[in-house]
Amino acid sequence: MSSPTMRFGIWALVHGSRAALQDPEEPYDASWERNKRLILEAERLGFDSTLIAQHTVNPHHAPQDQLEAWTAAAALAALTSRIEIIAAIKPYLYHPVVLAKLALGIEHISRGRFAINLVNAWNRPELEKAGIGFPEHDARYEYGREWLSVVEPLMRGETLTHKGERFDVTDYTLRPADPFRARPRIYVGGESQPARALVADMGDVWFINGQPLDDVQALIADVSARPRVGPPLCFGLSAFVIARKTEAEALAALDRLFALAAKDADIRAVQRANTDPNSVMAQTMAKTPRVGSNGGTAAGLVGSYEQVADRMRAFNAAGIETFMLQFQPFEAEMARFAAEIMPRLRG
Repeated sequence: MSSPTMRFGIWALVHGSRAALQDPEEPYDASWERNKRLILEAERLGFDSTLIAQHTVNPHHAPQDQLEAWTAAAALAALTSRIEIIAAIKPYLYHPVVLAKLALGIEHISRGRFAINLVNAWNRPELEKAGIGFPEHDARYEYGREWLSVVEPLMRGETLTHKGERFDVTDYTLRPADPFRARPRIYVGGESQPARALVADMGDVWFINGQPLDDVQALIADVSARPRVGPPLCFGLSAFVIARKTEAEALAALDRLFALAAKDADIRAVQRANTDPNSVMAQTMAKTPRVGSNGGTAAGLVGSYEQVADRMRAFNAAGIETFMLQFQPFEAEMARFAAEIMPRLRG
């Protein structure tokens, strides 16, 4: 079986720096203006996609700024011309009828470049303090499955009647429908058994948190073996990249980020206390020392230019199509990746 076409994406900096919050080379900045410049530059450099994580308040340190995902996605849809725009969504925050309409609106603005990334929440205070509540892990996935069963046909332009445990929708149709394709693409995050079942049944792409190749191969094998209706599932991987001319230089840069990240220990302790302990992401992240979010450097993309390219080829051969990447300092290292790694992988 041939490897899938390789795609490169970046995480939008919705809550500032990804590895360390007190880096003199990357002062904290989660503003709209910075993210606009960043994603326009990513498009110019040849990146294929951007993921805009959704939080209403900063999950690392509540007093700090937090970019709003869906308004930013709509604005970026109008400003860009080629890059895929993925907005994350926590189902408890939006009624599915309203969310489907928003998604179709951004799909029209982008002319067929929009996607949603379904995540079932891990940051307890974000929902609890709003009075929404924070059900247990599997209950959140049950809610998300029913929620998506409303959103998906509405994004297709179908007329929907749905009588479920949580939603009651009668004879509902959204217009205008999607003129560019059947509907926006659906990414699903999470690695628990309910998450795997959900993406196999209803997703287009499974986002896997950064972790070693053997673990990623096992995850892909598990989900690929599940019954599925429709096109084959695609796979994406989150990863933090540190690439330099030599491995020694890359490891020195990693050590620098570890030292800076240590300054955030008090903030990270609060974040861990706010995280659902039943989240598989949290359990996976605790296995390997790393910097960066969603697995960060645990995927092993730290080394010389050739080493990083070779490791990405191995992940691609295992089935990873989309690499959703993080860097620090972000703009400079994103440009380095485009100059040094992309040609090695696309040449």
